[in-house]
Amino acid sequence: MSDMVYYERPVLLDSEKHRRRRVLPSSSFAFARRANSLFVAGVEFGEACKEYAIVFTRQGNGRVAPVVMLGLRARENLFVNDANQWTGRYIPAFLRRYPFVLAQLPGQQAMGVCVDEAYPGMNETDGEPLFDAKGGYTPFLQNALDFLGQYQREYLRTESFCQRVEQAGLLTEMNARADLVDGRSFTIAGLMVVDEKKLMALPDAVALALFRTGELHLISMHLMSLANMKALVDKMAERQSPLTAPPKP
Repeated sequence: MSDMVYYERPVLLDSEKHRRRRVLPSSSFAFARRANSLFVAGVEFGEACKEYAIVFTRQGNGRVAPVVMLGLRARENLFVNDANQWTGRYIPAFLRRYPFVLAQLPGQQAMGVCVDEAYPGMNETDGEPLFDAKGGYTPFLQNALDFLGQYQREYLRTESFCQRVEQAGLLTEMNARADLVDGRSFTIAGLMVVDEKKLMALPDAVALALFRTGELHLISMHLMSLANMKALVDKMAERQSPLTAPPKP
């Protein structure tokens, strides 16, 4: 999953170009309306598992990542209502950092801070300033940068967790069929979950290592979250729209 997939016009933050720019907070989640899944860090599993199904998907770079399922069809987010409000109790950090994002700079190992210029709250009159008169970071921008830094650290920890789960051979492809009360039905494929039988058959040393790192608990929360799949089907049944091809996050 591209980290900037939901950003329409991301550009590098520049103290000269954006010197007079301000950010007016918005409660609109219109930018995520077509997101049927979002990356979720391991540290978020505790809250996310209470209302979202957490599954694994293989990204374009071949690495495995956990995502929360927001819809069962392509380009459909069942957690954004007609007023562009988020209806879930927990809002993933992936969304809370918007309109800012870290991006890999071409030919460099360093990450650059980008901002989505398509964000409706970007202006020069209202909201929180990004830079002070001397071009320094304002407290608002510094808080945003601190959040991005913490997000990136948790992203890397989660990536390591996924590598260990995959190396332990615990993942299996999930194939499920959803039947709606109105007669519609479709299948969900291309996603992965932890195979409980393989988990129970792990060598003691591997199981103990996962326990010591707290990653066994993450796996438990992932498995528990799968019960939320039914609620997702119920949400979809409430919406009357043409069926599209099954999604792959």
